Amino acid sequence: MAARRDTEHLRGLLRELRRSHEAEWVEFKVNNKKPALIGEYISAMANSAALVGKAHGYVVWGVEDETRALVGTRFSPGTAKRGNEPLETWLARLLAPQVHFRFHESVLDDKPFVVLEVDRATHRPIAFQGTEFMRVGSAKRKLRDFPEKERALWRTFSQVRFEDGVAAEHLAAEDVLRMLNCPAYFDLLGQPPADGRDATLDALEHDKLIARSDAGGFDVTNPGAMLLARDLGDFPRLRRKALRVIEYRGTGRLETLHEHEGVKGYAASFADLLDHINTRLPHQRLAAQALPHQGGDDSLGDKHRLALHPRSRGGGRRQAGGRAGRAATDALHALLGRGSADANLRGGGSASQPIE
Repeated sequence: MAARRDTEHLRGLLRELRRSHEAEWVEFKVNNKKPALIGEYISAMANSAALVGKAHGYVVWGVEDETRALVGTRFSPGTAKRGNEPLETWLARLLAPQVHFRFHESVLDDKPFVVLEVDRATHRPIAFQGTEFMRVGSAKRKLRDFPEKERALWRTFSQVRFEDGVAAEHLAAEDVLRMLNCPAYFDLLGQPPADGRDATLDALEHDKLIARSDAGGFDVTNPGAMLLARDLGDFPRLRRKALRVIEYRGTGRLETLHEHEGVKGYAASFADLLDHINTRLPHQRLAAQALPHQGGDDSLGDKHRLALHPRSRGGGRRQAGGRAGRAATDALHALLGRGSADANLRGGGSASQPIE
């Protein structure tokens, strides 16, 4: 939960938040650091951000509420404790269901400030010590006291699609280009690289892989990260969705012979993973089972079982080529709603399903 963003990024985020009105997803404080109050605000910000369609809610220490003046703060979450327990550990233990939150500490104009970034609630309201909170105007209230907001929040959960979610917010253009494999994006679409940074960002935005952020910079959408991430570890909520290939002895899952973990997005690493499977299969002809094909023997024999799982992290990349490259290209075209790049490749399995 603890994290440190780039200093310039934090300063830019602080400037954008100070320009905004204290909306239901932003709260400003100077030194109020009571642990229970912070826990209640995590609940309130997570629920309020979900209700108004924001990816995160924020609590900022070091800024006066009325004037938005940066005055600095004495609050230091990295050293704060509740009894003998570190503050962050104590807060996480009392939040249900678990919600991802991060404290960021930095300095601007020789004044220290802290930004608490809280992910939106996704499936049910977040409670602290058994009570769910919500921002109503500029006040923090118990959610149960506002049944109309509670009903609206539950409706929001039923309407949220993963594809509409945001994996990372308020990124500078340089960070977007660093975190996403843009050369692979153009290569898989069969297009020449865009002419310059702005044209690249426009292309990514057109395909809804990134979006311009209300607080400045760019947001990387869940599809953008899942498809093109150079390292899914840069997107904390998605890193456990990385693909891994596991080879088991026999037809069960009791004994693992080999495990290959990938870090990259699905489109950027698909050909690499299929190449890896090809090297592990007991017979060369069986590699084709990971690709769309017509006819043939679907039996893997009785020696090994390989499964492709959307989890974990690690891995590398080679240039996409051959049938694996064409399969990855078709997958990206389909996900972007552009249809197949090669009309001769049809049907077949899914990279997110076990290969047996």
